Amino acid sequence: MRRLALTLGDPRGIGPEIVGKALSDPRIAALSASAHGPNAVAWRVIGPSGCGVPVHDDLGVWAPTGDAARDEAAGGRFAGRAVELAAQLALRGEVAGMVTAPLDKHALQAGGFDFPGHTEMLAHLAGVPTAMMLASDRLRVVLATTHIALRDVPAALSRDVLEQTFRTTHEGLRRDLGIAVPRIALCALNPHAGDGGRFGREDDDLLAPVARACGMFGPFPADTVFVRALRGEFDAVIAPYHDVGMTAIKVASFGSAVNITLGLPFVRTSPDHGTALDIAGQGIASAESLVRAMQVAIDMVERRQAGRSGGGEGQV
Repeated sequence: MRRLALTLGDPRGIGPEIVGKALSDPRIAALSASAHGPNAVAWRVIGPSGCGVPVHDDLGVWAPTGDAARDEAAGGRFAGRAVELAAQLALRGEVAGMVTAPLDKHALQAGGFDFPGHTEMLAHLAGVPTAMMLASDRLRVVLATTHIALRDVPAALSRDVLEQTFRTTHEGLRRDLGIAVPRIALCALNPHAGDGGRFGREDDDLLAPVARACGMFGPFPADTVFVRALRGEFDAVIAPYHDVGMTAIKVASFGSAVNITLGLPFVRTSPDHGTALDIAGQGIASAESLVRAMQVAIDMVERRQAGRSGGGEGQV
């Protein structure tokens, strides 16, 4: 039986609601611990009591001091502790991976966790370089830089960063997605890939040499590379900064894409949206992206276990 940890995210948001919906979804229920045989999945839900879903671990940190709907620090503190616990379980081998419901980045910091998001926090907890990939049936996008100001991107894009992102992406596509020979394209930083230096030298002086050295395609301008990937030319596109990559994947596949953290010693996936505080508690949030994230996590765990056992399915 495979075991995965499932965090509720910020309990002020839609996390508890979509977790409850996902666990009762027929596609997930068919694989649950009530199923029989080697394909059964046990979800260890990590969340506070009283959220309306079958919680296995009450962390004891959800103690709002005022109106719970506005207690940002308490929500962030709980969400951060849930991620810590899930990561600890995964690093000890007690679960094969984790699926995380959305957290609020500002609340996370207010709760005492100085990380801009899941990806950076998990890299710290696991002590390994990671990369954020948003993936759907239509497109896969990996971010070379994540949650930083746009003005800081050129200085953050070094040869080491780009090469590490390539290595992490290449290995993740092979190990976790089963793509034997990944075709990876590099998105340019500047308009028209710098237009021969007219709009900046970074693409000619930095991105192009790295692409050649690593065997990547490009760099290609952002207004063409994602179109080509959507047509099937590339298995993934590495984007130089957050919004150029996230905009492409969300326009192409919002609601059906999955956030995958590449490079971790365990599987981690997440839906492609945030906490949606504006609709929390109304019962209208869609669990589709979370369901997809859970399915992808199961597939990735199976692929890793099969790889370790030389083709057979392992036990977790």
